[in-house]
Amino acid sequence: MKKYSQVYSYYKELIDNGQIKSGDKLPSIREAATVFSVSKTTIQNAYFDLQSDGYIISQPKSGYYVSDIQISNIPYSADVKTKNICKFDLKSGDADSKCFDLKLWQRYIKSALRQEERYTSYSEAQGEADLRNALAAYIKEKRNVITSPDRIVIGAGVNYLLSVLCSLIRHSGFNAKTVSFPTESFINGISVFEDYGFEAHIRDKNADIIYVSPSHMTSYGDVMPIKRRLELIKHSEIKNSLIIEDDYDSDFVYLSKPTPSLYALSGNRNVIYMGSFSNVLLPSIRISYMVLNDELKEVFDMRREFYSQTAGKTEQIALCQYIRDGRIKAQTRKIRRIYLNKTKVLYEMIKAEIPSVKCSVAENGLMLKLTAQFSKQLDVFEKNDLSVYIQSYDGTTLKLVLIPSAVDFEQLKEAVNALKSALL
Repeated sequence: MKKYSQVYSYYKELIDNGQIKSGDKLPSIREAATVFSVSKTTIQNAYFDLQSDGYIISQPKSGYYVSDIQISNIPYSADVKTKNICKFDLKSGDADSKCFDLKLWQRYIKSALRQEERYTSYSEAQGEADLRNALAAYIKEKRNVITSPDRIVIGAGVNYLLSVLCSLIRHSGFNAKTVSFPTESFINGISVFEDYGFEAHIRDKNADIIYVSPSHMTSYGDVMPIKRRLELIKHSEIKNSLIIEDDYDSDFVYLSKPTPSLYALSGNRNVIYMGSFSNVLLPSIRISYMVLNDELKEVFDMRREFYSQTAGKTEQIALCQYIRDGRIKAQTRKIRRIYLNKTKVLYEMIKAEIPSVKCSVAENGLMLKLTAQFSKQLDVFEKNDLSVYIQSYDGTTLKLVLIPSAVDFEQLKEAVNALKSALL
């Protein structure tokens, strides 16, 4: 057995047996090299493999720590609190893990970890340069968003990027006080802006900042038509307001003709474009990005030292090559096909099994709109192991939004039976 494999096996066994737990720090590379009487390169290779397999994580300026990986042979403790998760998730819209080739992604992660020279420096605050180059080419082809890589800022999730954006706006010459969201369901975004002192409104076209997700405007998945997009751009120019375009779900608009992004239609005069890969890859791979306009790009350059990168360097390197190899396009096509089929199958099953309800496919093709006469307690869905989004209920008429993406094909029939039991 190679020396680095012996080091790997030693720490893996300690983690598996619970002798070192989540959050515990491993010896530094220099310390471990002394203990095992091997070179620092040997220890580094062992740590890289432990990291790629999810056992440890690297913290800049600090060292390596045991991750929160689930170890199957650690005895269950009664003190551990578990979240009550329904068997049939028709609410979250999460990705179907079976649609993602995790083994392939692990190969990209391991390939990234071999670029040892890149791990001797901290992550760039704006994101890794090669990933920003790949993203610039990707969004140009996908959404006609033409931008230079130096305008792109990468982060772990849209909420973090919104926090950076709020900070940039506050330090710019743009005297913004109010922000408008399409609906009250944008809870996280509203909270971020309110934390920075902005006054949040709903559907207020006269707000200083207008947050929109044109491919998913409402909980029903309505898509903003091009006429409305042009009107919004013209109105924002007259009012000198800033538009934040969250291009959420643009990859999954099936039932309507693809519509140009607000960014492309406006020429980037007053639009901040945002995108994410959570729905294409897995929610745990939290890499999002935003494209800044001229003014906010200048502010970012001046305040760069105040922002730190939250997306892992390893995942950024892996995603860059994943995009360049065309994997992201193939993954998107695969998910489109599977999710569209799931929606159609669920629709047909509901029409056949619960004919008394009104059911239709939403404009983006991802979800179903369901209206039913209902007189039970709303907790009946959870009692039937169902997680559903309740759009409205007036005591007589119930409106639901159902998103089947996270449910296995084999479970759709059982999910419809559970829904039938809850409704009738």
